[in-house]
Amino acid sequence: MAIIALLDLKLKAETLDDAKTVLGRVLTETRAFEGCLGVDVLVDEDDETHWIAYERWESAEADAKYREFRAGPGKTTELGLLLAGAPGLTKYTVTDV
Repeated sequence: MAIIALLDLKLKAETLDDAKTVLGRVLTETRAFEGCLGVDVLVDEDDETHWIAYERWESAEADAKYREFRAGPGKTTELGLLLAGAPGLTKYTVTDV
């Protein structure tokens, strides 16, 4: 069953240009990761520092392998310096209702 993961980011206003560069690199890796069906970045129209990465995964297992990769060898240390607060992650199972 497919999974949707929403990564909610609040960035520091002064780091937006750097965030675009870092996230661009990170998301290139993410989009190429086995089981990733795509990632879109949504920017809040009323707050350009509020971004959501809308990730689509072919299964919970693929998403779990990706999270394990990001916690280990694929860890992105630069992102933390750009954030105004802790990121949030919410996952949803896609149903055929």
